[in-house]
Amino acid sequence: MSKKLVRFDWAMKKLLRHKANFAILEGFLSEFLRFDIRIESILESEGNKQDEYDKYNRVDILVKSQSNELMLVEIQNDSEVDYFQRMLYGVSKLVTEYIKEGEPYRTIKKIYSINIVYFGLGQGKDYVYEYKGEFVGLHQNDILLPTTLQKQDFSVEKVSDIFPKYYILKVNNFNDTAKNTFDEWVYFLKNSEVQDSFRAKGLDKAKEKLRYENLSEEDKKMYDRFQENRRIEISVEYTAKLEAKQEKAIEMAKKAIKKGFDNETIADLTDLTIDQIAQLRSETA
Repeated sequence: MSKKLVRFDWAMKKLLRHKANFAILEGFLSEFLRFDIRIESILESEGNKQDEYDKYNRVDILVKSQSNELMLVEIQNDSEVDYFQRMLYGVSKLVTEYIKEGEPYRTIKKIYSINIVYFGLGQGKDYVYEYKGEFVGLHQNDILLPTTLQKQDFSVEKVSDIFPKYYILKVNNFNDTAKNTFDEWVYFLKNSEVQDSFRAKGLDKAKEKLRYENLSEEDKKMYDRFQENRRIEISVEYTAKLEAKQEKAIEMAKKAIKKGFDNETIADLTDLTIDQIAQLRSETA
């Protein structure tokens, strides 16, 4: 029977920055990008900086591979309507940060932006999306291609190969059926579990190193606080939704009272109790 593991976002913040645990992140990136990744270093990223409350809602980690590529992995729990724009900003910031003044633009590194979200981002039923941008002519509808010299000089086949690739993993859309080794990673991201049958790269290390019982006492306390903060945030959000629903029902009931509807009809329309409606009726009399 598989044992419960700590959440991947918490592990990114606390454990995966250590060289001894690189194999876990290497495994995830290798399975996801479908080519082998070897991490040269973990670079500083804003999401890993601690704040007073050790917030859980966002965490990111910036990886530099041995192939000199930058891979920004970000996990977001809370819904953000402008998350697409933040993806673009994050990559743009990396482009400017990792080119020194006076260096030629050719030194800009390839960037992979991998976004794991636990909320409904955009509209779509799939659980993995890849951005494949192309430059398309407005009149001829042709695709702009690199010259032969550019292909040779930059090792690209398409203009889009020069630009960042964006990935989104909508974890909550996954149906918990692992059909391949990458799905095994998605299963872990969603459930913080590794089944005994899983064979994806890095998951054996995750199963060994991310067990709650293997954490130090200090890390256990930090993880427990992280989970408690997470429960509080979810509770607050749920309460806010209920209160908003209640306020909407009250406003609807007040309008129905003014239009002369009886209490039973208003109760059917709003799900308020007869007593609540009677109280509103007395207040608006």
